[in-house]
Amino acid sequence: MMQQRLSEKSAQRKAGDTLLSVRNLCKHFPIREGILQSTVGHVRAVDGVSFDIRRGETVGLVGESGCGKTTLSQCVAGLTTPTSGEILFDTGRGGPLGQEDRIDAMPRDRYRTYRRNTQMVFQDNFASLNPRELVIDCIGRPLRVYNEASGSELTERVVELLEQVGLGRQHLYRYPHQFSGGQRQRISIARALALDPELIVLDEPTSALDVSVQAQILNLLWDLQKHRHLAYLFVTHDLSVVRHMADRTVTMYLGRVVEQGPTETIFGNAAHPYTKALLAAKPDLDDDPSVPIATLEGVVPDPARPPKGCRFHTRCPVATPDCGWEVDDIVRLLEADETLFQSLQGVARKTDLEAGLTFADETAAAALHAALGSDRVPLAMRTATETLDLNGKTVNIRFRETEEVSLTDRGEGHQAACVLGRGGQ
Repeated sequence: MMQQRLSEKSAQRKAGDTLLSVRNLCKHFPIREGILQSTVGHVRAVDGVSFDIRRGETVGLVGESGCGKTTLSQCVAGLTTPTSGEILFDTGRGGPLGQEDRIDAMPRDRYRTYRRNTQMVFQDNFASLNPRELVIDCIGRPLRVYNEASGSELTERVVELLEQVGLGRQHLYRYPHQFSGGQRQRISIARALALDPELIVLDEPTSALDVSVQAQILNLLWDLQKHRHLAYLFVTHDLSVVRHMADRTVTMYLGRVVEQGPTETIFGNAAHPYTKALLAAKPDLDDDPSVPIATLEGVVPDPARPPKGCRFHTRCPVATPDCGWEVDDIVRLLEADETLFQSLQGVARKTDLEAGLTFADETAAAALHAALGSDRVPLAMRTATETLDLNGKTVNIRFRETEEVSLTDRGEGHQAACVLGRGGQ
């Protein structure tokens, strides 16, 4: 019976059609301080992200920890309300995706269709399963909520789902703690499949598993996708998994997409220095063990005050004067020098590119003035500095004005947000 339902539904799904479209999505979390908990700023976890997911394809979402991958995946799954932007989902209305397909503007019946067709598998398979519920209750709950089955029919449906993920009837009346990590993840996948969704959001589903178990889960997901014609949003930091599973890859850094395109293109001809750095840092069995693994220098900037222009320029090994240098870059350098930072009194800004840094004494101001003209400052930052004057206890600084670095086409569906290679550079 289930096979017949799957065949009928799969016949209605056309490969290549856009299933979900994310447009300029933002999710900002307020920073509150004081007794009255006043909002003093926002953490820009997701800041203007756009991409599409087509029916039957896997989109890999990669990046360092803290780049906004999980927040974005929760927005797509409807578990977190975006601050702004649009998420469009095809619920079978017909025609291209439009404003009628926005999940925050759908009528209740269509929104219910969206929620049942978008399921999520979480990274922590133990926390995502109710420890007080039996397996039959964990997997059967979606079927009961949507009035899909009850009684003996529900039991048989759950058994069919368990068998599809490599488990069986003997596991119906056990609790989550009685299973291994890999088995719990199979139960989570079975629960996500219960309502026969079109899109499954996978939030690092294999990161907490042994290597051999990871391979089993990945092969299971591959087989399920072919059998059910599923679309996956695969969130991970493991580039080997992305290359194995994803049709297209989206690279995020500090809340923004810095590169996206066909997976083979990303791995074979990456255009953004951040993507190249991630690929270089990936260990390989063929690597010479005597050669140190490449690592990124510096730390990820505060997402509450991300850098202007290209957000990666503060750590980029090939940064240029046009990457968007600003006064906050000077402040970040001061934070690394505790003595100078403690002597800093304030920043009197005139524009985003110009400021006066005032110190407690002229010696500290002179030290910063000398440092900004030395090799302690990246060459690209020194080149982008148009004004650097010392006036007593104040250092006046102005940087070259540059445009926002946005995604540009690199050919065949490949886009990158980097000034290198853009416009003939």
